[in-house]
Amino acid sequence: MSAGKYHDAENKIVGLQTTQDAKFYAASAKFPKAFSNEDNKLVVSYSVKHEQNIDCGGGYIKLLPGPLDQSDFKGGASESKYNIMFGPDICGSSTKKTHFILNHGGTNHLIKKNIPCESDEFTHTYTLVLNSDNTYEVYIDGTKKESGSVEEDFPILPEKKIKDPAQSKPKDWVDERMIDDPDDKKPEGYDDLPAEIVDPNAKKPDDWDDELDGEWEAPKTPNPEYKGPWSAKKIANPLYKGEWEHPLIDNPDYKSDPTLYRYANFAFVGLDLWQVKSGSIFSQFVIADSYDDVQASIETVNKAREAEKKQKEAVDEAERKKREEEEKARKAEEEAKKAAEPPVEEAKEDL
Repeated sequence: MSAGKYHDAENKIVGLQTTQDAKFYAASAKFPKAFSNEDNKLVVSYSVKHEQNIDCGGGYIKLLPGPLDQSDFKGGASESKYNIMFGPDICGSSTKKTHFILNHGGTNHLIKKNIPCESDEFTHTYTLVLNSDNTYEVYIDGTKKESGSVEEDFPILPEKKIKDPAQSKPKDWVDERMIDDPDDKKPEGYDDLPAEIVDPNAKKPDDWDDELDGEWEAPKTPNPEYKGPWSAKKIANPLYKGEWEHPLIDNPDYKSDPTLYRYANFAFVGLDLWQVKSGSIFSQFVIADSYDDVQASIETVNKAREAEKKQKEAVDEAERKKREEEEKARKAEEEAKKAAEPPVEEAKEDL
């Protein structure tokens, strides 16, 4: 357990910290009583601080059903079944997003939207709200970052519309926007121009010996009049009909499901992640049925983050001044050494 290098002394947030680099981590806790979110709001909130200035690693949590062998809780190819995965995932500059995954029918469905995440060294709160009307909301530090419909934003159900299998592009459909100008003709003698010509500025070297070196040939140089292979200029195709769009029809396999938000059993919460560089701190776990129940926790983290920033700024300023003093002392020492060195006498020439 750790509060980290920088923390709010008055409202110290202590949490679980990863401590070994290049390692998989798995930790879980059982709820006092398993529950379902049927006909109810589910609110999941927690804080994470990537104190190590994370370069590649996860910071997400999982909500799992029972039963679960906590001693064998794991991810990867044989991962333990979960209902929801939520939280930040960072790897280099290309991946900095807030994961949101719903498991249905044994398949993990990643949200279609890209939700950015925080990647600095301070504590941030991630909050998910899953509503009984099949909608969701994602908050970071109490600010809404994304919201929408589970049915529309997750690839769980078949598409509402599909391409009409009875339709295909007509054979006479013209979708070529530009064509060769039929009136544009290749100029007479165009192909007679060579790509290279004898360099008119080349001269036979004075020391060239025809008997020893063979007959001298002037080097070639690009022909300034050569224009490359000829091609007719393009004009707008008068028969162009535009891009053909495949007609859509209602998908007979689609059926709306108002229960996509619903899970019959939540029994555990867990951390299951990989980190290249360790140091992340997880805390402030709250599972509730009202957003009001997590507001106090979010406000606490927001205050703590401001304190962390001020502490880091103070440390950075102190280190900057220390470096300046060390550099000043180094230069003074060099000047003192130069001043202490005896002057170099110039050698006198014998008269």
